Amino acid sequence: MRLEEYWGIGPKTRDLLAENLGVEAALEAIETADIRALTDAGLPRGRATRILRHAHGGEAMDVLATRDARQVYKQLLDIVSSYAVTADAGDRIRILTPLSDREAMADRLEDVRIARETWTELTEEEQAAVMDAFENYDDSERDRRAAVQTALDLQDIGVDSGVFAPLSALDESELRDAVAALTGLRGEGSRVGEGADDRLDELRDQLGRVEDMSATPESLVEEVQSGARGTDQLREALAREIANETGIDLGRVRDAMVTEAVDARAFAGETLRGLANGLREDVETREREVATEYEEILDAASAAIDQAVTAVDDIALSVSLARFATTFDLVEPTFSDDQVAGVVNARNLFLEDSGQSVQPITYAVGDHSLSVPGATVPPQGDRVAVLTGANSGGKTTLLETLAQVQLLAQMGLPVPADSAELQVVESIVFHRRHASFNAGVLESTLRSVVPPLSDPGRTLMLVDEFEAITEPGSAADLLHGLVTLTVDKEALGVFVTHLADDLEPLPEEARVDGIFAEGLTQDLELKVDYQPRFETVGRSTPEFIVSRLVADASDRSERAGYETLAEAVGEQAVQRTLVDAKWTE
Repeated sequence: MRLEEYWGIGPKTRDLLAENLGVEAALEAIETADIRALTDAGLPRGRATRILRHAHGGEAMDVLATRDARQVYKQLLDIVSSYAVTADAGDRIRILTPLSDREAMADRLEDVRIARETWTELTEEEQAAVMDAFENYDDSERDRRAAVQTALDLQDIGVDSGVFAPLSALDESELRDAVAALTGLRGEGSRVGEGADDRLDELRDQLGRVEDMSATPESLVEEVQSGARGTDQLREALAREIANETGIDLGRVRDAMVTEAVDARAFAGETLRGLANGLREDVETREREVATEYEEILDAASAAIDQAVTAVDDIALSVSLARFATTFDLVEPTFSDDQVAGVVNARNLFLEDSGQSVQPITYAVGDHSLSVPGATVPPQGDRVAVLTGANSGGKTTLLETLAQVQLLAQMGLPVPADSAELQVVESIVFHRRHASFNAGVLESTLRSVVPPLSDPGRTLMLVDEFEAITEPGSAADLLHGLVTLTVDKEALGVFVTHLADDLEPLPEEARVDGIFAEGLTQDLELKVDYQPRFETVGRSTPEFIVSRLVADASDRSERAGYETLAEAVGEQAVQRTLVDAKWTE
């Protein structure tokens, strides 16, 4: 296969990878989803991520039918990857894609369930130790040596069940020898690093000292010349000084001394050069011996090292997903053969991640079997819902929550709800409100939301305030047509609008739900029950907004203007709202 055959790789990217990584290595990096190899070759991380998503997600990426659906997908990955325990785990999370079939989704969900059970069964001390092991790995160069050391650190913690089970298959003694060998062979080629062999370190130290003395032989002569009488005493004094300063055996120093020299300085210099040449040969010989020994160890431990690297990478990914699922108390969704998208007490993950207070929502379209003790469940059978209600009532957030749940489920990840019943869909058409009132935006929007409905079934339409992109009369007609098309094509859909009255009569398979504002808080904030009321039109409540404006007026003239508006929307309703909010002058 050629590099150009992968999505997103053109001539420039091909040449970059071929030059810096090599074609075969680049192909292997793509097939093994090795983001680090691609980024080290000079590819921007975002581009590398997109290439790998398409390489491994294939047609399943087509489920993201609109820009807003793709944005939700990216935001979800940002949140999930923030719980990664290593940079490599974060990279692997960022290339998770929707899966192509229910079996693959179920398999990944099972993996996450096991990971979560494993993680939550650990004590706090064990969890902290695991995090420390991965932090040390991430602070290192994250090479094979670091991965093997992390495997040993995890073994030392004593965790060996669930996702940690692969650790029990690793030979600790073999891995410790491998760590020593990998630590020793840290330089280019077979260069043995410092600390790998005591004798080699000693020889290198001696060589360094001799080379330092060789730079200024006259200093050595001055050090010993004053106390020496005659040539023999000078030779012996020089030999002892060199031995004392370098740690070299005195006999070896004597053997290295030259027999003839023109003066004391030349005598010392030639002696030191001779010692240095001999020590270099000894260093090279010892380094070859140690390198050969370590290479033999690594050859014998090659399979064990690969096993340890794989185990560490897989455990890191599992622990990362477990932390994400545990933090947000996620649950496994149920996949149905029927047309359904239903959730019980679903929470918006983006709001929850940002620390905001979230009201759980129960909602469904299609043939669901949801059960909520003590609460009203959505009607069964309606495949399309028109959602109405006050501004700032959470309608868009509900659409976004449904998109989050559907996407997480089809990625094989648990969802933020007490339960979820879902059909696997081929297209998620999520369209947020975009307040651009022109023909170009209308055309582009229609081109985005209509084509996924071309073929019957397995599309989830989540469309927000379609009327914001064209004049109200035409918007009502177009929205009615879109609702009808969704019904005719046997898709699922939720459409947010303020034009519910203009859409009558709706197709039999569609219903109208509403979200209601209930008043103002004492802080004059709009108080909303975000749980939709089924088969009820939600009404805008301008008296609440006008009441707040009256209360917040900065002077008498401004307040008089808002009171005129209060008369228009119903003065009694405004006054009642102000009393309920306990507003006083």
